[in-house]
Amino acid sequence: MQPPGPPQPPPPLYSPSSGDFTFVSSADAEDLSGSITTPDVKLNLGGEFIKESTATAFLRQRGYGWLLEVEDDDPEDNKPLLEELDIDLKDIYYKIRCVLMPMPSLGFNRQVVRDNPDFWGPLAVVLLFSMISLYGQFKVVSWIITIWIFGSLTVFLLARVLGGEVAYGQVLGVIGYSLLPLIVVAPVLLVVGSFEVVSTLIKLFGVFWAAYSAASLLVGEEFKTKKPLLIYPIFLLYIYFLSLYTGV
Repeated sequence: MQPPGPPQPPPPLYSPSSGDFTFVSSADAEDLSGSITTPDVKLNLGGEFIKESTATAFLRQRGYGWLLEVEDDDPEDNKPLLEELDIDLKDIYYKIRCVLMPMPSLGFNRQVVRDNPDFWGPLAVVLLFSMISLYGQFKVVSWIITIWIFGSLTVFLLARVLGGEVAYGQVLGVIGYSLLPLIVVAPVLLVVGSFEVVSTLIKLFGVFWAAYSAASLLVGEEFKTKKPLLIYPIFLLYIYFLSLYTGV
């Protein structure tokens, strides 16, 4: 029979339940020091791990993660300004050449002015004609725009009465673009204004040029023998435009 050994120390009251914490007695804790660090939470976004801060993790745990969501940029919001306003400068430039050079032998597809109407091109032409027609009277601008809108409406209604298949937007675009010949002859009138005969001939040339450009686009084969009934008001409309420029 062996003699009893030395007395064993009593077991600790608490034993560690995991590898994260170790409980020691107060007598042994005097020589211990350390710090508690918060674990880093990593998110898996698209196959890449991104470290998340403690505040972000706290919000997500409390159900406020929606505050941290960022909406993707909508590609529709990044369109250029001209595209947003539906302005095609190449298309406007092509239509300007179609109006200024109405001869079929030049090979331009002039029907695009009627079949593909736009608003900004004719408006720019009308405003340009208004600017050169000011002569210090700003009320001329409102008159020209009014005549453009209501004159086009008159031609549109007359064309529909005569059986033409044309939309108001098409008439508005053609009448507006066809002011370009008057803009071209306007500087010439300033030079030869003192020569009455030459000035009159240039005015008639400009009016015929503008009226022919508009009528050749609006007066189609569907009018047959009724063409003069539509060409005449178009001709009168451009005479009135020219009178607003000259002040006569």
